[in-house]
Amino acid sequence: MSTQAISSEALAPGEASAVARVRQLQELIEQAQTGVAPSQRAPEATGGFSTALAQASTQPVAYASSAPAGGGSSTPYDGLIAQAAQRYGLDPAVLHGLIQQESGFDPSAQSSAGAAGLTQLMPGTASSMGVANPLNPAEAIEGGARYLSGLMSQFSGNTTDALAAYNAGPGAVQQYGGVPPYAETQDYVTKVLGYAQAWRQSHPEALPAGGLA
Repeated sequence: MSTQAISSEALAPGEASAVARVRQLQELIEQAQTGVAPSQRAPEATGGFSTALAQASTQPVAYASSAPAGGGSSTPYDGLIAQAAQRYGLDPAVLHGLIQQESGFDPSAQSSAGAAGLTQLMPGTASSMGVANPLNPAEAIEGGARYLSGLMSQFSGNTTDALAAYNAGPGAVQQYGGVPPYAETQDYVTKVLGYAQAWRQSHPEALPAGGLA
């Protein structure tokens, strides 16, 4: 679950090649974020994370999990998300995508691991972010944005690595030098970016003036 490091589900014999493949995807992921057409991207090997990522940039809804489909739809929390994104220097589309994936915009969402609220903060993380009640939408969005902003700073503004760290923990991202070879984390990053792209397409007026972070 988010903000909690995943234990040891790394790929076994092919771990090294998986890590290399994930690193090769960094440029593709950044291109997906900036809306570069698939025909303009460098050729990538098919299958696995690369295929899912390429499809997420063009068909994000196809990667819906248990969260409701329609990552580009407006929500009751758009105003709070926009304000938090502005305060912490985040792309509002990415923050929308993160919340869509984490809770499906259900403010009462709770996991068996103890994560709660719209941004599914673990108790310790919530406390460190100044969140007294993670089930309060305003507090959850504020805390999640603040935490993601800290991860963005930690990983030199790399959105992909920051999202991977939000899911798997910063230690895992540091260990592998990027998105770790965990199926859950790779899937998480793909889905968040897909939802973010869907939101951008339906809310062009809300994009940052200087482009994406």
